[in-house]
Amino acid sequence: MLIQSSPGLGSSKPFPTPPLPASAVAGLHLNLSGPASRAADRCSITHGSPEAFWYEQAVHNGVSPFIPGGEKWNVFRNAVTKFGADRTGKVDSQQALQNAINDGSRNADNLGTTGKPAVIYLPQGIYSLDSPLQLSVGTVLMGDPLNPPTLKASPNFKGNTLIYAKDPHHDSTTTFFIALKNLQLDSTGVGKDSNFTLLDWSVSQGTQLTNLVFTMPTYSRGHTGIAMPEGGSGTHMSDLVFKGGAVGINMSNQQYEIASATFTGCATGILVTGCFSCVFLNLDFQNNAIGIDMTLKGGHSISLIDSTASHVGTVVKTQAASTGDHSLVIENFSAQAGCSDIVSADGNPILTGSVSKTWVYGNAYTPQGPDSGSHQNGTTADNPRPAKLTSNGKYIHIPAPSYQEYSIGEFLNVKTVAGLPVHGDGTHDDTANLAAIISANANCKILFFPQGAYLVSSTLHFPPGSRVVGEAWSTIIASGAHFKDANSPKPMIQVGNPSEKGVAQFSDMLFTVSDILPGCILLEVNLAGLQPGDVGFWNTHLRIGGTAGSKVQTDCHGDAGGCQAAFMLVHLTATSSAYIENMWAWTADHDLDGQNKQTISTGRGMLIEATAGTWLHGTAVEHNTLYQYNFRGAQDVFVGLQQSETPYWQGSGSSSLAPAPWTPSDKYGDPDFSKCNGADAKCRMAWYNHIKGSKNVAIYGSAFWTFFNAGDGGCQAPGSYCQRNAARVEETKSLLWFNVNTKGSEMLVVDGQGKRVEAYFNPGSWGAAVGAYLSHA
Repeated sequence: MLIQSSPGLGSSKPFPTPPLPASAVAGLHLNLSGPASRAADRCSITHGSPEAFWYEQAVHNGVSPFIPGGEKWNVFRNAVTKFGADRTGKVDSQQALQNAINDGSRNADNLGTTGKPAVIYLPQGIYSLDSPLQLSVGTVLMGDPLNPPTLKASPNFKGNTLIYAKDPHHDSTTTFFIALKNLQLDSTGVGKDSNFTLLDWSVSQGTQLTNLVFTMPTYSRGHTGIAMPEGGSGTHMSDLVFKGGAVGINMSNQQYEIASATFTGCATGILVTGCFSCVFLNLDFQNNAIGIDMTLKGGHSISLIDSTASHVGTVVKTQAASTGDHSLVIENFSAQAGCSDIVSADGNPILTGSVSKTWVYGNAYTPQGPDSGSHQNGTTADNPRPAKLTSNGKYIHIPAPSYQEYSIGEFLNVKTVAGLPVHGDGTHDDTANLAAIISANANCKILFFPQGAYLVSSTLHFPPGSRVVGEAWSTIIASGAHFKDANSPKPMIQVGNPSEKGVAQFSDMLFTVSDILPGCILLEVNLAGLQPGDVGFWNTHLRIGGTAGSKVQTDCHGDAGGCQAAFMLVHLTATSSAYIENMWAWTADHDLDGQNKQTISTGRGMLIEATAGTWLHGTAVEHNTLYQYNFRGAQDVFVGLQQSETPYWQGSGSSSLAPAPWTPSDKYGDPDFSKCNGADAKCRMAWYNHIKGSKNVAIYGSAFWTFFNAGDGGCQAPGSYCQRNAARVEETKSLLWFNVNTKGSEMLVVDGQGKRVEAYFNPGSWGAAVGAYLSHA
């Protein structure tokens, strides 16, 4: 079944997400105390059973502000009413749908990555296809979630793939900003033993798959739901159903988190052709020969968490290994009726029965273990989970909201408010009118930001009761002197005030800067919800440089010291409690919309000081100067797949050695690199994880990739390292860290007691891999 509910909004429990307490899905009707209650006293939002999806009925006045004629750009594209697609299933709809995708010459390569946003909307129906659909960057293919439409390959289909998501003008690792949601893909009309793929998903960060059903012939020997034949560098997909077929997902990507998916009647649920770090959370395997097949050479590192299986021959097939490679961690797994082997290595059973604790096959570091670690051939450990992070014993995962249970009257298009004009054109200052609209409508309306670029010159505050929905990554852009002072940084987006409680949710948005703003914190979260998901971010990203509409794109091509473009990307303060899913926080290493060289120094990535419960599902934080993730006094944090790269301009040969060009701030807990020798350029590079004074932190699947020294990839030569240290841990307890994977780092982890986890002792994955780092557990 398709997901047909939204978190925190009075909906029923979505399938197949773990159940939440009743109040966790009633965010709009919470009886809040203190400052959070004032807006709720004024008005409320009422959910019900609307006959039509609000987004289809909304006023569509989005623009593409940085291309010629962009004020007339067609963002919303109803495939039926505007392009004549047939939804009876009796006539080929391929040309009509492809016309909707291509309209405006989107199939050409002359508008950059961000200049051609389009939402191709499919009302209820069956859309028969005789040939493939080809997507391009900036495309959202969206169905009606109230009555999800079906894209079905006809018996006359010419080709072997229903949808190609990878843009043909881009490499898979530069195909960004593509989404599919609320759809059913069907290949039952194609011969069951033909080689056929429903979705070629050779894409990277900033992409989204959610609320999809893949239906294939039963007893098939050739059909695959999702394949990635050209690879990619992804982060997160979730709320998926696979029925029939030979393979549900053929995983061939650098890293991924897959959450809340079911595989019913697939011969193999997931075939891991290649993955350096994959996290599989809340999966359900039913009637499969194999659940997960990681026997191929590319099956490097897998975490299987909170999952179940019934009537499955072998749940996980892997290779016998004695190094860091082919690392497998299984935690809280329920083997139900009809499961013979849970794990087999080279065909030999090594695990049978359920796993109520944590089972590790790979290299491990423990407080009493040897300094060089030891290989575990299937060791069970008891690692209690923080109760704040779970519901019914499972880590919380909440589907991306579509708010389909609300009628159009509960929404407000921010560009249609009388007397408060908002432009979204990247030129006019929209700060004052947006602030007035946001304040007046907290707990009263769900705010719809049509596609565009909303320029703000001071902090935009979102109080409790704020709900924001974008359109193909609607953008809010910081500008002006308010954000210039690195000694007094200011947030562009501020969610709540310290110690406030309530609801604030953001979907399909993007935050960035229009200029070099060394005092800008893009996103500061102070608010805590009363239940998980009350404060949430889904498919919402942050970006510095690399695109049209910002001086960072055109002015940052020399020394990094001349481009301190932003102070910090994300700050989760001590009073916050946030749920974040599918977030790419990226300081650009290349230009998406042109050919400008990008040498940009953003000071900090994501600072986590939160203590009230934090969930990070499928996040990527890249190319920031001091660190990518900084856990400073953090408590009760779940991380499911984190991916990072250091700035390409750092390392040997760079004119700026960390912390340069920034001055470390004690207020923000910055690392100062004082333990590095002054001239050790490989030591004075950004930390991937800096963990200090924290407790109850659980991390599953780290993907830390260092490719360059001062833009030169020669440091990747055999026997060489590009970076000295990847992560530092000190003054921390109850840290559960599983499947740490690095490329180009000599030390995976160093700690405050002088202990080191060396790549030399842990060969595997893309360079080095550790199945369990429990030295501070």
